[in-house]
Amino acid sequence: MEFEHWRIILAYVLGFSIFYTSCSADKAPYYSFVKPATSAPPVDYFDYIVVGGGTAGCSLTATLSSGATVLLLERGGSPYGNKDIEDIGSFDTNIANTSPSSPAQRFISEDGVINARARVLGGGSAINAGFYTRAQPEYVARVGWDYGLVNQSYQWVETKVAHEPPMLQYQTAVKNGLLEAGIRPYNGFTYDHIHGTKFGGTIFDKNGRRHTAADLLEYADPRSATVYLYATAQKILFSKKGKPRAYGVLYKDSNGGVHQALLRPGQKNEVIVSAGALGSPQLLMLSGIGPANELKAHGIEVLVDQPQVGQGMSDNPMNALFIPSPIGVETSLIQAVGITEFDSFIEAASGSNSIGAFTQNLPSSPQTAVFQGGQAQTEDQVLGLADDFLRTVEYVNSLINGTFNGGIILEKIAGPKSTGYLRLTTLDPDDNPSVRFNYFEDPEDLQKCVMGMKTIISVIESEPYQSFRVPGMSVQALLTMAVSLPLNYRARHLDSAFSLEQFCLDTVLTIWHYHGGCQVNKVVDTEYKVLGTKGLRVIDGSTFYDSPGTNPQATVMMLGRYMGQMILAQRR
Repeated sequence: MEFEHWRIILAYVLGFSIFYTSCSADKAPYYSFVKPATSAPPVDYFDYIVVGGGTAGCSLTATLSSGATVLLLERGGSPYGNKDIEDIGSFDTNIANTSPSSPAQRFISEDGVINARARVLGGGSAINAGFYTRAQPEYVARVGWDYGLVNQSYQWVETKVAHEPPMLQYQTAVKNGLLEAGIRPYNGFTYDHIHGTKFGGTIFDKNGRRHTAADLLEYADPRSATVYLYATAQKILFSKKGKPRAYGVLYKDSNGGVHQALLRPGQKNEVIVSAGALGSPQLLMLSGIGPANELKAHGIEVLVDQPQVGQGMSDNPMNALFIPSPIGVETSLIQAVGITEFDSFIEAASGSNSIGAFTQNLPSSPQTAVFQGGQAQTEDQVLGLADDFLRTVEYVNSLINGTFNGGIILEKIAGPKSTGYLRLTTLDPDDNPSVRFNYFEDPEDLQKCVMGMKTIISVIESEPYQSFRVPGMSVQALLTMAVSLPLNYRARHLDSAFSLEQFCLDTVLTIWHYHGGCQVNKVVDTEYKVLGTKGLRVIDGSTFYDSPGTNPQATVMMLGRYMGQMILAQRR
């Protein structure tokens, strides 16, 4: 009976919010309520304060604005008018930008893998490869979400940002190669996560223009929503009588000016942290919620001794082969995908601009990877078989100088089971925390990678793919080429081009799907309320135990909408 009561309230909230926002919404990029934080008053009051204008924060803010006043604090700038963000052909330039105000803030995990965190309105959807896919029904059931509301929330997101990809020659060849490799059945174009081969959605439209989570702010009511850009949250403010209650956020603008955003009086008003898998646990720690010993070591007053903050950090490992093509290839990002029964996902991209994002950190001149062991290494040992040596050097050079013509086929494992931790490095929220993901620590993860790499090899050797493969270039040469590239800061082993297990360990990359740090039933409850506090939630991918679907962005955007409706229903 209680469940039906909530369904009636949610139906009312959904219908009211659609009517309300359709009558008063702004259109991207002309948001009247989006302003630089330098224009903010020293103190202001709201019903909700959302920290982090990323994939969850934008949809959450838009939804909450239909029934309350809401402030969104985003530490980066706007994605609009930035060609590197908006144009599919600039994907590599965007992710490789390491300037102090870049949309993608570079960090290197303790594992030696180069990674990036978003620093822009729209979050990860403004810097990623754009693939759009829903979570599998089993995931929704396991988490305990209401399936009907989940589907409504996905559709709400898809109306603004999701598109069907063009499915041109290269991606079609990969699709047909996956089918020949036994990744069946063919499921056509679908947003659903289904075993077999399919074409998934994309947030790039037919003109190659990116649609980020910032586009979801078109749903926001400009009369009750406020978004401040270049607003860096310093800490959450708490009243300390009894259980700590959040009552506001202290933040700085781009000039270093200090502002306070405070909650209006009311037991249902809240601070909601949506700063991502690095930013959310980092902000909780800076605010006094985290492992007591670590907080004390940094001179932070302990409000809640919560040892699980920053734990359970996972990043889905990616391994790949770069395949030179004798013919021209289109610029494409992730479209065709093989979803295997052994929980490895096979994907592809093509064109020098697309591949450049995965080789973004290569040096400006050829560099030999450092191999473990005390023996001096010959070029044949480093670069592989002598028969493939000159050809491999040629393609390594083309990858380094950005003239490579061809594709990349990659595998990402589901889960993963391996987990690590996050720790503070400084008291500055703009600085990256230190994070370790412990790639392949669990043997099952490594086995999935090996099976995924075997599937990639089968696709490369399939008949449909042959027109995109240089005649006479062996798979061994492709493995050798990948090993010879300094894709990360991990040591190479002499057998890494000949053992798929060692290849996975030595050449692991990120696909930017890291999560954890504020997990459900450890740091937050099933309503995403932070345990041991009042008036505080965390709603984003930091609450996940594993990555949903083939790419998590659709589900993170959905989660903001889903929880926004749940919160408004509880408010009424």
